[in-house]
Amino acid sequence: MSAKKKQFVYGKNLDNALLAVYNAYVFFIRFFREVFRGRMEFQEIVRQCYAIGNRSLLLISLTGFITGMVFTKQSRPSLSEFGATSWLPSLVAIAIVRALAPLVTALISAGKIGSSIGAELGSMRVTEQIDAMEVSAVNPFKFLVVTRVLACTIAIPVLMFYCALVSLLGAFLNVTLNEGTSFIAFFENAFEQITFLDIWTSVAKAIAYGFTIGIVGSYQGYNASKGTEGVGKAANSAVVTSMFLIFIEEVIIVQVSNYFRI
Repeated sequence: MSAKKKQFVYGKNLDNALLAVYNAYVFFIRFFREVFRGRMEFQEIVRQCYAIGNRSLLLISLTGFITGMVFTKQSRPSLSEFGATSWLPSLVAIAIVRALAPLVTALISAGKIGSSIGAELGSMRVTEQIDAMEVSAVNPFKFLVVTRVLACTIAIPVLMFYCALVSLLGAFLNVTLNEGTSFIAFFENAFEQITFLDIWTSVAKAIAYGFTIGIVGSYQGYNASKGTEGVGKAANSAVVTSMFLIFIEEVIIVQVSNYFRI
């Protein structure tokens, strides 16, 4: 019994948690080391950017449009009580640009892209394709991980702007059906209160979210094990961990941006 206890330093669960943190740290550092080493796989990065956009575009379009319409519809009764329905375009634009567009894009991408990366790399790991790449003198980390993380970091901000535009179109449709506001008047009022700080904060959020989705999905897939069970676990862990980290990053970035806003 005593020999069995000596296998763990602080206990099985705590040791496993600390080991997971260390492995994630090593993976994270290796990514930045590989980015600046050797030739960059630009063709693969472009292909991954296209794949990310192609997988997410329809879902983001529907979700963004519905988000804009529903948020506008829910905000109207509160503003009408104070006779301030004219502020509706500005209120909706601020909410969409500052928070909804980056967060909606990130959550959809975490579920769609993060799980896809985790499952794809996981299946390559358990079928020993990654080991075969190493034997054939190809750097699998550079080709598989770095390209996907950079593609997510580039593509998510682009999808965020698209989601914001579609959400504003959904909001405009709701406003024009109820108040008869013209297209030009709506967008003039919408962007009247938007500042460059709001836009750059949203871009910073989207970049951080994209990097998180890419690095977490790649880490879970690249270190998958236990056959097909490990592939499913890698995809599931990629989604759950990405969403958890996205909400933490949201809180941190909002606090920092509010410091500069004051």
